[in-house]
Amino acid sequence: MEHHDPSLDELHEHYIFTADSGQEPLRVDKFLMNRIENATRNKIQQAAVAGSIFVNDKSVKSNYKVKGGDVVRVLLAHPPHEQLLVPEQMALDIVYEDDTLLIVNKPTGLVVHPGHGNYSGTLINGLLHHFGELPKNTNNRPGLVHRIDKDTSGLLVVAKTDHAMAHLAQQFHDKTSEREYLALVWGDVKDEKGTVDGYLGRDPKNRLLMTVFPDGEQGKPAVTHYEVVERFGYVTLVRCVLETGRTHQIRAHMKFVGHTLFSDARYGGDKILKGTTFTKYKQFVDNCFKQLPRQALHAKTLGFVHPKTNEKMRFDSILPEDFEGALTKWRNYAQHQHLGNL
Repeated sequence: MEHHDPSLDELHEHYIFTADSGQEPLRVDKFLMNRIENATRNKIQQAAVAGSIFVNDKSVKSNYKVKGGDVVRVLLAHPPHEQLLVPEQMALDIVYEDDTLLIVNKPTGLVVHPGHGNYSGTLINGLLHHFGELPKNTNNRPGLVHRIDKDTSGLLVVAKTDHAMAHLAQQFHDKTSEREYLALVWGDVKDEKGTVDGYLGRDPKNRLLMTVFPDGEQGKPAVTHYEVVERFGYVTLVRCVLETGRTHQIRAHMKFVGHTLFSDARYGGDKILKGTTFTKYKQFVDNCFKQLPRQALHAKTLGFVHPKTNEKMRFDSILPEDFEGALTKWRNYAQHQHLGNL
């Protein structure tokens, strides 16, 4: 039987507290004991050892001293018991729908499923309003065959029947589905094509990040194929094709090979990682960050075999305005640099 490591699943926010400005320094375990009903010191210390207590988004030990203004969160692998899926009216960009499945073009900023403190306003809340009921996947999530990060835009397939859920999940498991992303990454990618093959797991120092374990001593196998689409000098537009669909896979894999996603704050891509020291260049990049204030990643193409008709289906989507706008800026910049070097 395969050993299941809960630390590899996404984390759910169970508690969040902001320390008063007048808070005297106090150990985080005592701080939480004072605030969580029925909590025991032992359980809180176990959570700290497991890396589940975060202060200002950094995992801390039980002897960390909480100060005024600190945001203390307890994140665990399982959802809170009180988490209820409430249908909510929401405008959905449905690009295809039949009685078996639908394809949604998810905008940036929309969380796919409840968790991490987002218990409402998620895509699942909107889908439940739209359909009333959807089949549950193995994680008890209605309709979801796969997911994409909150600030990643693009295509998702949603199952409307149990048969469709099982059939599509099998295709994703067998790697026969087609998932193609466009990503803008830092640096001039050396090879026209490449593959990143590295086990992915939670970073031991910061469990909000995924990291690559090259020797496979931890994590789950993950494979990303990439190909250069367009070069802009200091950044490169690449097409990424997923063999597996791990949390933050493209973001962690591209960082691992030295090409962090542009404007990806969580993985350090919101700083100037390549380029010159000229003030004008800094202003230009800052303008690009303002244009695209999230990781430059879009789930562009989705392909699979229809669970009912066995027909091969393939859907494509255009880049959203924020991404397209940033590309236009870089294209103009690269062209200007090229002309300047003639």
